[in-house]
Amino acid sequence: MNEKKKLKVKIFDKEYSLLVDNQEIAVELAEYVDSIMEETREELPDQPKDTIAIIAALNIAYDLFVEKNRFREFSIQATDKVKKIKLLLNESKLTSNQT
Repeated sequence: MNEKKKLKVKIFDKEYSLLVDNQEIAVELAEYVDSIMEETREELPDQPKDTIAIIAALNIAYDLFVEKNRFREFSIQATDKVKKIKLLLNESKLTSNQT
């Protein structure tokens, strides 16, 4: 069983203590969230922090949805290609058995 490790990360000028399984991934995620929040603050400098946080969360959610849809499309295309290959293999077997 993986033992969780304590990690401190800084996101949007505030430090958070986390218990994580993988410190490298947690650091990368924290840096990503921080960068999106900082970009949002630059775009909307007069907005309160909670508004910036919500808009940043929506931007991250949007990116997730885009990637999920890409994966879904890729998965559908891969499944279709596998089905076509299986059909071709079956046809090839039938043809070779008839000769």
